[in-house]
Amino acid sequence: MSLYNFTDLLQVAKQREFKALGSFNLHCLEMLPAFFKAAEKTNSPLMIQISTGTAKYLGHRLLVDAICSLSASKNVPTCLHLDHCSDLEAIQTAIDAGFSSVMYDGSHLPIEENIANTRRVIDMARPRRVSVEAELGAIGGSEDGKVVALEEIAFTSVEDAKRFVHETGVDMLAISIGTVHGLYTGKAHIQHQRLTEITHATGIPLVLHGGTGVSDEDMRLAVRSGIEKVNVGTEMNVQWVARCKQTFEKGKVNDSVRNFLVPANDAVTDVLVEKIQLFR
Repeated sequence: MSLYNFTDLLQVAKQREFKALGSFNLHCLEMLPAFFKAAEKTNSPLMIQISTGTAKYLGHRLLVDAICSLSASKNVPTCLHLDHCSDLEAIQTAIDAGFSSVMYDGSHLPIEENIANTRRVIDMARPRRVSVEAELGAIGGSEDGKVVALEEIAFTSVEDAKRFVHETGVDMLAISIGTVHGLYTGKAHIQHQRLTEITHATGIPLVLHGGTGVSDEDMRLAVRSGIEKVNVGTEMNVQWVARCKQTFEKGKVNDSVRNFLVPANDAVTDVLVEKIQLFR
C-alpha cells in the first residue's frame, strides 16, 4: 500500500465519518506498532508526523520503509508527514525519501518571505503529489528544541490568513488561536470566533498545533469550526516515558527489553484511541 498525502487521507477519514485527522508525533520506532493498533481499534486512517530531529535520528528511508510495510500489512491508509521544518533542503530530502506530506514553518519570518518560501516548497512538492502545510502566526511553547516565549505569541489575523492562502495555494494552514506547544499544565483558551472567521476566509483545512491543555469540549468545537488536522505529541511522549520509568526500574538486567516496552506502547495506544474519538 502506498502512502497517502494529507488531502487524500482526509477524504478517507470523512468517508469513515471523521471530521478531522489526528496527526501523531512518532518519537522512536518502538512506538510504531502502538499507532497502528490504535488505528485498527478505531477504524481510522493514520497520519504519522516526524520532527526533523527524529528523521535524522532514525533515517528517512527506514521510516518510510517501516511505515509503508505496516500500512500494507495492517491495511491502514497512512500519511507520513514532516513536521515543523524551516530548512528547504531538509524538506527536499524528506520528499525524495518518500514522505507524502511536509510542513514548511516560516512563521518566524515576515509574511512576504513566508509566502515566497512556502511557494518554493509547493513547487518542490506538487510534482510528487506531496501535500504542504504552512504556519502563520506564532504558537507559544517548545517544539523539537524551538522555543517561543508566551510574550512572543502572535495570533493569526483573518486578513493575513486570507492573503497567505490566496498567494500560496497551500493545502493546509496551521494557525495561532490560543494553543501552546509542549507540556501545558493550564487550560488553553481557544479563540473560537477567530477560528470561525479564518475558516470562512480561507476555505482550506486548518491545523491545530499544541493540543495539550485543550479540553475535550473545546477540541470538539474546534473540529466543528474548521480544524481538520490536530497535532498530538506531548501526551503520548509523557505516557510512554512514565511507563518506561516504571517498568525499567522494576526489571532485571536479563529480562527481555520488550517486556519493558509493551506497557509503554499500550499507554500510547490508549492516548491515541481517546484522541481519535474526539475527531468524529
